[in-house]
This record gives sequence, C-alpha cells and structure tokens, in this order.
Amino acid sequence: MAFDEFLLKAHIPIIQDWPVPGIKFRDITPLFRNPQTARQITDALVLRYMNSGITHIGALEARGFLLGSNLAYALNLPLLLIRKAGKLPGKVDRIDYQYEYSQGQLEIQQGSISRGDNVLLIDDLLATGQTLLAAAQLIHRQGGDVQEAATIIDLSNLGGRERLVEANIPVYSLLAFDD
Repeated sequence: MAFDEFLLKAHIPIIQDWPVPGIKFRDITPLFRNPQTARQITDALVLRYMNSGITHIGALEARGFLLGSNLAYALNLPLLLIRKAGKLPGKVDRIDYQYEYSQGQLEIQQGSISRGDNVLLIDDLLATGQTLLAAAQLIHRQGGDVQEAATIIDLSNLGGRERLVEANIPVYSLLAFDD
C-alpha cells in the first residue's frame, strides 16, 4: 500500500479552542478509526526503522503509545513507556518541563535502558518540542542515546523541529502543517 499524504491529511480535523482557548488542535483519532490510514502510518514508520540500529522504542503518553506499540511489535523491539507523573509503579526518573499551554512532568522507570541503547522516541505530534526534549533527557539520564524523534505531524511554525535539531536529535515526521 502506497503512502498517501492527502488521504492522511483528510483524516486530521482541526478542533478549535481545545484543550484551552486559542489552541487549534489537530485530532489524529480519525486516523486510527480508519484501518487504511492506520496501516499506512505504521508501514511507513516500520520501513524507515527496520534496519536502523534502534534497540528500543520510547513511546510518549498517551497518543505515542498507539504508534509505539505497533512499531515495537513490528520491529520486535522493547517498548519503553514515557508517562505523565504518578502513572508508573516502582522507582522512576522524573523531569519537569514546560510545553505549549501548560507545564508537566514525565517519568520513566529506572533501569529501563542501559548505556549505549539506541532509542527512537515516538509521539503523535511535534509542536514546540518540549515534551520530546524532556523525554530525551530522561533517556540520556539512564545512559541511552536518542537516535531520532518521530511523529505523525510536525506543526512546523512552532519551532519544535529546530529545538530538537539544536539538541542533536534528528526528527522525522510523516506530515507537516504550517498554521
């Protein structure tokens, strides 16, 4: 099945003023209700990473879990859950960060990766890049390397790609919007 950018974009509506006034939210849930678009996304990412040297998939809560679990299964790699604070049992590494319209905390269980592991960070959308930067810091604290950050959507006007590249994190997105 060929990758169809127009089909994917047609399945991403804008929700005005959500989750807070002034935000134009790109909703990816219709992509996963349609088996054809869901398969195109997964297949495109699997083809990109199947011989890349990645040793782990680091999925960001919550929509990154949709992509991460598919990739981990297809590539036969361990899945790391990078979650909001208070969601993981046991000892965790935690980081505070600021993002588009709020602040947050991310956590990863201690001992999830080892020095030299190569992690692909995966999330649904790249906006300002702060969440992916925070996740990369958690990976680095445990001795891992971030090979790349991958998303379905890059909101290119918000500067996230530039922030990640400045931090030496390559970025790959299937689609870009400049609004």
